[in-house]
Amino acid sequence: MKKSPLFDTRLARLAREHHALLTRPNPVDASWDNGVFERFAHPVLTAAHTPLAWRYDLDPATNPFLMERLAVNAAFNVGAMEWDGKIVLAVRVEGGDRKSFFAIVESPNGIDNFRFRDFPVRMPEDAADPETNVYDMRLTRHEDGWIYGLFCAERKDPAAAPGDLSSATAQCAIARTKDLEHWERLPDLKSRSPQQRNVVLHPEFVNGKYALYTRPQDGFIDAGAGGGGICWATCDSMEKAVSGPETVIDPRVYHTIKEVKNGAGAPPVKTAAGWLHVAHGVRNTAAGLRYVMYAFLCDLNEPWKVIARPGGYFLAPEGEERHGDVANVAFTNGLVARANGELLIYYGASDTRTHVARTSVEKLLDYVLHTPEDPLRSKLCVDQRCALIARNLERIRASSDPVLKTLS
Repeated sequence: MKKSPLFDTRLARLAREHHALLTRPNPVDASWDNGVFERFAHPVLTAAHTPLAWRYDLDPATNPFLMERLAVNAAFNVGAMEWDGKIVLAVRVEGGDRKSFFAIVESPNGIDNFRFRDFPVRMPEDAADPETNVYDMRLTRHEDGWIYGLFCAERKDPAAAPGDLSSATAQCAIARTKDLEHWERLPDLKSRSPQQRNVVLHPEFVNGKYALYTRPQDGFIDAGAGGGGICWATCDSMEKAVSGPETVIDPRVYHTIKEVKNGAGAPPVKTAAGWLHVAHGVRNTAAGLRYVMYAFLCDLNEPWKVIARPGGYFLAPEGEERHGDVANVAFTNGLVARANGELLIYYGASDTRTHVARTSVEKLLDYVLHTPEDPLRSKLCVDQRCALIARNLERIRASSDPVLKTLS
C-alpha cells in the first residue's frame, strides 16, 4: 500500500509530543502541604510515556496511516531501587489487550525524565503451568547478592464452573537478576494459604533464613477468614521457596482504613529506630473499595514485631489520582531511600498512572513515632483530638508569639 502523505507529518508530531512529555519538568505541587511529604504536579509515568516503537509500526509500507497497532492502557504499580546512581523502576505496563508485563525505566532524579529501556522484561515462565498475567513487582536487593523480583502470577481458576471466565488464582511468583536485564525464574512461593498477593522479601537474612511479608487470602479478591492481614514467614531458600507458618503482624481491623484487606508495599527501609514500612489498606464504601497508604515501624532486631502504628492513612488519592480504570486507589510497591536521607515513595493512582511522593527518612520516622494510634471508637477518637486541642490552647494562651495568638 502507498504511504499516506500524512505519514511523515504525523510521525513528526508524535515524536515531538513524546519528546516534550519525556523531558517535561515535574515541579513540586505548591497547592499541597501537609508537612509530611511533597506531591508533584505531574505523574512520573503514564501510558503515553511508553516508547512509540512499542505501540506503532513505524514502517510506512505496512502501516501507511501510522496507526497505533499495540495499544498501551496504563503504567503503574512500580517496584523501585537505586542503581548505578539512577532511580530505576520495574513498572507494570498494561496493554490494550489487558495483559500486563514489566519494563525497566530509569531517571537521574526519580522525579522526571524517565526513559524506558529498549525492550520490556522478557520474563521466563513455567512451561508446565504458565500464568495468564503478571503484575506488581517488588524489588529487593538482598544481602545474598541477588536482586529479587516478587510479583503476582495470575492464572485461570482450574476449579471454575463451565462458562465462568472471571475466576482466577493469585500466587507469589519469584525471579532474580544481577543486572535488571537477564532474569532467572524460580518456582512460585509455596505456602499453606490458598492464594497469595503482595508478598515482599525482607532485604536481610533473619536468624539465617529468608524472611517474607505475606498476605494470605482465601480467594482471588477477598481476604476471607484466612487473610487476617500482613504476615511474617520465613523460608530456607528462595530457589524452591516454601514458607513456614504465617503469623499476622499487622492485622485487618473493623471500621478502619484496612478493614477489608491490607498488604505490604515495598521492602522496608532500615533505620536506627527500626524497619520502616509503607503499606496499603482497603476499606469498603458505597462507591466501592478505597485504597490508601499507611506506615508503621517494626523492631530493628525482631522485624516481625510492630513497635509503632500511627492511626489513619499516610497518603490517599487526591484530585486526578482518584480517576482511572479502578477509581479511588493509591497503591504502593516501590520506595527508594537515598544516601542523602531523601525518601521517594512511588504509588499507582487508580490502576492507571504512577506518581511519586517525596519526604525524608527523618520526617517519616517522626510521623510514625509521634502520630497517635487509632483508638478504634468514636468517643476515644474525640477524646484523643480534645487532648490535642487542650494542649494547643494552653500553649497559645501562654505564648507571646503573634502568629500563635491569631489562632485563639
